[in-house]
Amino acid sequence: MLSKLITSALRTMPALALLGALTTAAEAQTAEGYWQGVQKAGVLKCGAAVAPPYVMRDPATGEYSGFFADLCKEFADALKVKPEFVDTTWDNIVAGLQAGKWDVSLALNRTPARAMAVQFSVPAMEYQISLAYNKNNTKIPAGASTVADIDKEGVTLAVMSGTAQDKAISAAVKTATIMRLPGNDETRLAVTSKRADILVDASDTNQLFTQSNPDWAIAMNPTPALAKQGVAFGLPHNLSTADVEVVNIFLEEKVATGHVDELIKKAVDEVLKGAK
Repeated sequence: MLSKLITSALRTMPALALLGALTTAAEAQTAEGYWQGVQKAGVLKCGAAVAPPYVMRDPATGEYSGFFADLCKEFADALKVKPEFVDTTWDNIVAGLQAGKWDVSLALNRTPARAMAVQFSVPAMEYQISLAYNKNNTKIPAGASTVADIDKEGVTLAVMSGTAQDKAISAAVKTATIMRLPGNDETRLAVTSKRADILVDASDTNQLFTQSNPDWAIAMNPTPALAKQGVAFGLPHNLSTADVEVVNIFLEEKVATGHVDELIKKAVDEVLKGAK
């Protein structure tokens, strides 16, 4: 009796294994990737927090520009869908992606803390934090080159709340005051109105600030660097490897051909033109 049961089991197992393999193959063929779902919806939702020249928003028309906004439009075009920008803040740009309010977050710095919550594409560019200030400000010593040089009692640093630069300067500063503000305009106004002494932001963004105020504004890239990170698309945490690769292939081609550099130059020119 026992030998008959064993023989029956041996005959049955290959058939069950084959059935399982066929079922798995069928499921793999019919499984829908994330971007196929976006194509069905007809819309690519892009979470956008303003930070020129990465992302800009015309207050009169609500239209988005900036090189990351342009990349979002071009990725939507590659998927043959319409781009839709969802206005957010740097405090909420990761949480909104986690909650499924949009499909990609724009211009997100790649950090280990964020990587535990979301995924990233390959970087579109490299990012470094700089410190911009009035060269006539007597609180800032001549020849300042480190954070320690400006980390003094009575010095106030303005930074956008929730950004990578906020986290970096908060970890580095022990004595100076940090003024956290909601947006790009507020941080710049704080420095130009002398409520703050130093503007903490991305080096290319601060370059725009100094070029717009050449008579008095200068910027310093501290040594050692406050942060040097890739700037990328933030992607949903549960995105498959194949779906992440779709975005990576798109970005790698844009970077390799110099197209991203062209978009950056266009965005910088737009900012400087608007500042005149």
